[in-house]
Amino acid sequence: MHRDPNSVPTMVFDWGSIKWLVSPDGVPGASSTLGEVIINPDRGHDRHEHPESDEILYIIEGEGRQTVGDGPEYPVRAGDAVWIPKGTLHSTFNTGWRPLRILATYTPGGAETALREVPGFVELAPGDHPTWAMIGRETPRG
Repeated sequence: MHRDPNSVPTMVFDWGSIKWLVSPDGVPGASSTLGEVIINPDRGHDRHEHPESDEILYIIEGEGRQTVGDGPEYPVRAGDAVWIPKGTLHSTFNTGWRPLRILATYTPGGAETALREVPGFVELAPGDHPTWAMIGRETPRG
């Protein structure tokens, strides 16, 4: 089955956005989830866990900081992969100047539905795109 990113909704948060291209809710018979995550510069998401799903992150573009469990925070960049066992607290923060692009998978799929409960969550209809603006920062003068 083919999924065009413009044919699926976009989840929007204060830190970035996610397009779930394959999920049990969106693709009949799918048992896992695959999506593209965009974390905006100088943003990241709070530590959280997925009680019933393992997660794999593959960094497509950009650089950031990652936590997994009780281990130390470490840098991630394009080409890196991160495995997060189910029930393990984790977070990702963009430390670069450009968007941090990540492919994310859940096995089994379905953990993405909990994201609808995150404060400030907005879902854009297929074909609609988020608009980003920097708020609360002074414009540098040169």
